[in-house]
Amino acid sequence: GGSVGERKAATAAFRESRILDTETNIQFGAGGAGTFSDGKLNTQTHTPLNKAVLETFVKFGAPKEILWLNKPHLGSDNLKQIVKNMRKHIISKGGEILFSTKLTDFKIKDDKVQSVTLQNVKTGEEKAIEPELVVLAIGHSARDTFEKLRERGVSMRQKDFAVGVRIEHLQDRIGFSQYGKNYKLLPPADYKLVSKTGDRSAFTFCMCPGGFVMPAASEQGGVVVNGMSNYARNEKNANSALIVQVRSSDFASEDALAGVEYQRALERAAFQIGGGDYSAPIQRVGDFLQGKASDKFGEILPSYGAGTRFCDLKAVLPSYICESLKIALVDMDRRLKGFASPDSLLTAVETRTSSPVRIERGESLESVNVAGLYPCGEGAGYAGGITSSAADGLRIAEAIFSKLNA
Repeated sequence: GGSVGERKAATAAFRESRILDTETNIQFGAGGAGTFSDGKLNTQTHTPLNKAVLETFVKFGAPKEILWLNKPHLGSDNLKQIVKNMRKHIISKGGEILFSTKLTDFKIKDDKVQSVTLQNVKTGEEKAIEPELVVLAIGHSARDTFEKLRERGVSMRQKDFAVGVRIEHLQDRIGFSQYGKNYKLLPPADYKLVSKTGDRSAFTFCMCPGGFVMPAASEQGGVVVNGMSNYARNEKNANSALIVQVRSSDFASEDALAGVEYQRALERAAFQIGGGDYSAPIQRVGDFLQGKASDKFGEILPSYGAGTRFCDLKAVLPSYICESLKIALVDMDRRLKGFASPDSLLTAVETRTSSPVRIERGESLESVNVAGLYPCGEGAGYAGGITSSAADGLRIAEAIFSKLNA
């Protein structure tokens, strides 16, 4: 994808005109998917490298408070400038960044990477380079690269993930439920909920206080939703992913990329039910629990910027996902009053929670069957967010340093 500026223009065009650029969008470009997010830096991983990640963000313009807050976040507005600052630093140290350039092929000989082919997506021009080592930090949505890796025999396997919807509430209601009547004296409230009542675990993920539900498609003919908020978190609605565990037994085959096809099928169903113009299917929680399509909004209006269409979500999601969501909504409402309020909104479909693939690597952090190839971060199946992905990148850097200096 393109630079931050090009990405802002592309995402605005998609929201306003529903013109999707499949190369530069909310998933692809400078800073990856994280640039257009809340920029949450809390993580469940415990490693000394996490401190280095936070300090690096501060070095490039993040608020210093992220060093001590329990749930630090950057905000999408801050992230855009931080990513620019990082880029300038890399260039000042002799690095080169090739925007609008994607990896289209590998040449592997004697179980080692010999060369990679790069294509400028604007001109179509291709060139091959012969790197000593390749770090493959491709993100969870690089489906064409996954396909090329499989074609070239790089060892991969299926990985469990989760799918569902974005749920929206009024931020004031979340604040009152969490803090009481004086909630306005405190920072915007968030939440994290897990339900194990049904046959499948359900949980909230990537909660964005005072934010937006974002159109996050990267392929033609598919609808994907995600969440974003700016640093102030001062918009009217709160949103989070409400997602359900997906098992490899749910896939149609044992192919390494069966999970990708599972995601794609849901995204295409959402596109069709939404009217075929990237409008997102949407349903009030009250109607969803009663099993009927919505036909009007209540007190909550959607923040999804590319249009919505009323539906019954059972036309988009498998029955076992819908039933798990219904059980979870009722269960979660017991712990967060109002979570299942009838006017809350469910927007489909949230599929890009994590990579459906793991590119297998050994103790050296190299691919188990291709020397010189280092699968890295969330796209390779070894991380689950900004901080853990960055820490994994540091581990890869240290492994490479050790190898080159052995």
